[in-house]
Amino acid sequence: MKYCEGCFEKQLKIEQLQEEIIRLKAKLRYQERKEQEGYFGISTPSSKVPFKSNADDNNKNHKGGACNGHVGHGRRSHNEEGADEVIEIEGGDTCPFCGDKLDFKETRERTVIESESAKPKKQLYKMHYKVCRGCGKVVRPRLSSVLPKSLYGNQLVAQASVMHYYHGVPMGRITEMMGINLGSLVNLFHRLAGYFAPVIEILKEQYRAAVVKHADETGWRTDGQNGYGWLFCTVKISLFCFEHTRSVSVPRKIFGDKKLPGVLVVDRYNAYNKIQVEIQYCYAHLLREVEKLGKEFPDSQEVKSFGSVLAPLLAEAMHLRNQPISDEQYYIKAQEIQKQIVQINKSPAQHLGIRAIQDIFNSN
Repeated sequence: MKYCEGCFEKQLKIEQLQEEIIRLKAKLRYQERKEQEGYFGISTPSSKVPFKSNADDNNKNHKGGACNGHVGHGRRSHNEEGADEVIEIEGGDTCPFCGDKLDFKETRERTVIESESAKPKKQLYKMHYKVCRGCGKVVRPRLSSVLPKSLYGNQLVAQASVMHYYHGVPMGRITEMMGINLGSLVNLFHRLAGYFAPVIEILKEQYRAAVVKHADETGWRTDGQNGYGWLFCTVKISLFCFEHTRSVSVPRKIFGDKKLPGVLVVDRYNAYNKIQVEIQYCYAHLLREVEKLGKEFPDSQEVKSFGSVLAPLLAEAMHLRNQPISDEQYYIKAQEIQKQIVQINKSPAQHLGIRAIQDIFNSN
């Protein structure tokens, strides 16, 4: 059978160009997703997404005020009895337009809510030392509102702590508002950390004994230095740990070396697999992997079919606990979902990306 050498070279060139087109399309899709979703793709935290979509026009409330039949929550005025302070504003006695004398007409009230200065006040305690007539020992009064040998009162310390650790106000801003230098503020927080250090060990024990535990970590920059913020939590406990490393040494400080009861829910980071506790992979992370596979291979019909079946099952599993059903109905429904998830991951697949996701379920 004869063939044209020129046609053969043309066919080779066409195939090379087709492969180049596929590669460039994949690269373009990656760049577009990176611009929309961020550096970590679908797993990028919402705070680091470069461009966030605007709210849907249907969800915007263009009409102000309360709904029909509901009581509004607009501005309310207060009378003289309910005011903390009443200030009289008399004004001048002459007209600013013509200079003639002004006569009183009426008094109008204006409601204003004002804040007091956050700047701390200096207090001087005169402590009366007394001598016992019987033993001759000197007895001095104790201040319940100030820590021992502390320059700053407990109310100021509590306010600064809540501002920084609860509301996230930077320490530099707190020093400007309260007139405290940065070094003194840091020493205050370190002193509080010493008082609360025993509580951390108690919380660790309660966390270890919980039936369901969660753990996660994320990048955390402090003063320009890279680090990691770790979260170990249950329904009622949240333990935060900030370290410069992402190694297994950090979770080992929290979990210890003994076999723990219950289940630990985590993503697929390998450090958690070295902890002596039963592991449950987070369904939200697994759902992201399925969605990510669909975005990487939008032209694959096999990937579309796989995602269209597995993704709804994972979503249904995550929202099952919020349904108003009894425990018995919950477990029956959970077994049905589990059976379907196992079945779809046991099914034969040709696409390597599908096989990788199936291996996660089948191996764990």
